[in-house]
Amino acid sequence: MSTSDGAGGAERMGLSLLHGYHERGCRAALAVGTKLSDDAAIHEIPKNWWRHIFERATQSLLARQVRVLPQLTFQLSRLGDLRNEIDRWRGRELFHYRGTGKILELAPFKPQIVHAHNLHRNYFDLRFLPALSARAPLVLTLHDAWLLSGHCAHSFDCNRWQIGCGECPDLTIPPAIERDGTAFNWRRKHDIYSRSRFYVGAPCRWLIDKVERSMLVPAVIESRVIANGIDLEVFQPGDRNAARMALDLPANADVLLFAALSIQKNVWKDYRTLRAAIAQVAERRRSRPLIFIAVGECALPEKIGNAEIRFIPFFEDSQRLAEFYRAADLYVHAARADTFPTSVLEALACGTPVVATAVGGIPEQIANGDTGILTPLGDANAMAEAVIVLLADPARRSAMGTGAAAEARRRFGRVRMVDDYLGWFDEILSRRAEEICA
Repeated sequence: MSTSDGAGGAERMGLSLLHGYHERGCRAALAVGTKLSDDAAIHEIPKNWWRHIFERATQSLLARQVRVLPQLTFQLSRLGDLRNEIDRWRGRELFHYRGTGKILELAPFKPQIVHAHNLHRNYFDLRFLPALSARAPLVLTLHDAWLLSGHCAHSFDCNRWQIGCGECPDLTIPPAIERDGTAFNWRRKHDIYSRSRFYVGAPCRWLIDKVERSMLVPAVIESRVIANGIDLEVFQPGDRNAARMALDLPANADVLLFAALSIQKNVWKDYRTLRAAIAQVAERRRSRPLIFIAVGECALPEKIGNAEIRFIPFFEDSQRLAEFYRAADLYVHAARADTFPTSVLEALACGTPVVATAVGGIPEQIANGDTGILTPLGDANAMAEAVIVLLADPARRSAMGTGAAAEARRRFGRVRMVDDYLGWFDEILSRRAEEICA
């Protein structure tokens, strides 16, 4: 189960696992809130009946060339979720998605394992977790900390998720809520978990440590760290000059790269610190042109001294993205909160050293000093200094890149990730069979 079969990192991991299971000859299907592809193994979870009616009505008007304003379309679709709209007004998380009860019927076989990824973003009713976990072993892979809190996917410095939430310091943190219903949301989740039993996975120890301090604990049979994996046939080292020629980048420039969705407004990333660091690098390395490429943003280019900031809109082509990693001297990742960013793994696999903020699971991705350099949260000076040190030392940068690619091949391959999950599933089913026999 996943939010969709495309878009963000968590969704891509779910889709990657589905393909990996098929490659191993396993029967597997993916249930999603929104289906974007025509893959027959992917099934969209049925929408609420009233929402379906209003969506069909809107589509009918459009088919008859009756002009429907975007805002009217949005309001019509919300009418189909009246109970959710009432909960939204009260600051409660949205759980009225009755299609959740049909999930296990979507696959053309009876599943031995149910594997869930992100359960937020308005498609899943958490109240079905007890029933789902009773029908088959349920594995939850956490990609953020939403299941542990009264509303937010990451809590930054707030620790109220450990004691019951309420009096939330920031309701705008995604998934945002309109009023402070965090105490109710926390208690409702706690009640659901108290009647559930499941296995919990996460790509990093940092997130498992949070799980072990959360309300999730009574429901957890076992937890395990399984690092996310990427396609090492696509993301691998290559000729830097050839990559620059392919992307029309000058061979004599310092090239830095950052990739994320909506870079400038992304609440989890830290573009402000990143931009300040770039300005310092430009000031201190005036003798060479500096190009900073920001992939995932549609905006006009900027100039800061001798530095040029180029914004590249988001695109799906992995091969082209790998070329950007190979063309860059360094990948620079500034974040305020991050679980296990896929872009860091992709850069390492392409042999590009990484300078990144030491938050969340990022320190578990980077061997500090060997495959990259970690810098403190919000410290533009430290980030600039790390970039300057590495740009000034091509030999060290090359050695780091070689080590990064080797580390990625050892730890972060998609094949390894699929094998780790299937191995875990075998253990779960074997123990379950022993318990039944006993």
